[in-house]
Amino acid sequence: MTRPEFTFELRVCQWAEREWSPATTATAESDSAVFVARQLGTRGRRWDTLVFECDPEGLAARSVFGTERLDSDLLHVVRNAPREWTYYRDALPDPGYPWRYVRESIHEATDRGILDQRRAGNRIEIRRKWHYPDWLRRIVAIENKPDLDASAARVLGDQLERDVALALADEVWVATRAVGEESGGVEPALLERLPVETGILAVRTDDGPTSAEVAWHPSSLAVDDPGTRILERPDGGDHDESAARFEYADPEWKHAKRLEIAERAYERGWRSYVDTMRPDCRSFELRDDGDTLPWCAAKGHSPTARECSGACPEFGPEPPRWRTHGWPIEGGPGKGLKRLLERQRARRRDP
Repeated sequence: MTRPEFTFELRVCQWAEREWSPATTATAESDSAVFVARQLGTRGRRWDTLVFECDPEGLAARSVFGTERLDSDLLHVVRNAPREWTYYRDALPDPGYPWRYVRESIHEATDRGILDQRRAGNRIEIRRKWHYPDWLRRIVAIENKPDLDASAARVLGDQLERDVALALADEVWVATRAVGEESGGVEPALLERLPVETGILAVRTDDGPTSAEVAWHPSSLAVDDPGTRILERPDGGDHDESAARFEYADPEWKHAKRLEIAERAYERGWRSYVDTMRPDCRSFELRDDGDTLPWCAAKGHSPTARECSGACPEFGPEPPRWRTHGWPIEGGPGKGLKRLLERQRARRRDP
């Protein structure tokens, strides 16, 4: 990801966190709690920005399971754990894989304090501690393309058609840098190259906090119906008579995958970029021009995670004296910045 794309993505995340209105479509619920994540998806598809609209009470109830994500194996256990002590193989549905992996998940859930477990002879019995809530309402996927031209729109259009066909997200949007004032700040010719079901945001980043205007409203996708996973499609041309290859994705798979993505987002949020950067470098800063962005004082710009690494020729560790004189002994300014971002991330989990 290039530097302009990275900073644009962080700006879109912050705009969505500040301004996203769940009541944009007839299927949205206006009392939804909202949190934002980035760079998440499935094995074959990763979205730039994801907005999660949640039931406020359900989101609050989710917090008792901790800030770490529950993967698919843990979800299988905690969602099906019984109220009363029960032999685990009688309590849980057949997972479709060896039961020894279920036992590993039971032990992990017990170690994390989210499941009760005991031995009854040679049998493992389990009991739930809390009911796992139905906290996720909608997922909105946003593809960030700050410099969207005709060529990029054609390539992006193919990917968005696959997103629409699979319907894993409730809505799919494209966010691009606004140009001029016509058509909501987007070139009219670009609108024709994107699927009609895709929403378009014209984003302005040049004056104060990032703002966005809807240039095209999206369609709500049928997330509860079977989806179509496009595996291969003809390249086109006068002599291309090959057929497209596809398979169906059943609603149960889609529901499980949506929840897995939401769990990963709950853990990471969008501020996790700092986990792959070097805030312990003496040149690392956070600057606020209306949006908060990482800043490299040595290079004079906002770096990407690839630039901001130990291999950077400008990297210089914080002097030991920075870790005293008012800073906690366990870390200097870099540790303080990570704690600040983590506190902000934690606040967004609260409905």
